[in-house]
Amino acid sequence: MVEGPYLLDTSTLMWALASPERLSRPARKAVQAGPLVLSVASYWEVVIKVRKGLVTVADPVSWWERATELLAATVLSVRAGHVSALHGLPELHKDPFDRILVAQAQAEGLALVTSDDLVRRYAVKTLW
Repeated sequence: MVEGPYLLDTSTLMWALASPERLSRPARKAVQAGPLVLSVASYWEVVIKVRKGLVTVADPVSWWERATELLAATVLSVRAGHVSALHGLPELHKDPFDRILVAQAQAEGLALVTSDDLVRRYAVKTLW
């Protein structure tokens, strides 16, 4: 298994909280073992999707606070170095949230836990 710390992508984060059976066995082990990192980019993505009606979360603010507590996760802010790392990424994936998560994982030396096949094509440690 790829060693952590583990950065959860947004889908993995949501599944870990609401539907852990959707996670692969290695992903479940990573979530249980930690250490876990959650990006503010995932929080941002959830807020946007809730406002568009694409995701059902009653209160994204309390959801985020609860998620970080339940998973005992460290919160990773988006920093200038992460945005700079975007410049070097090939155009494999068009989703800006997935791209910043890849850049953060690369810059911070984190293993990205994701089921997204396109994300796993980047030069970044991934686990699923």
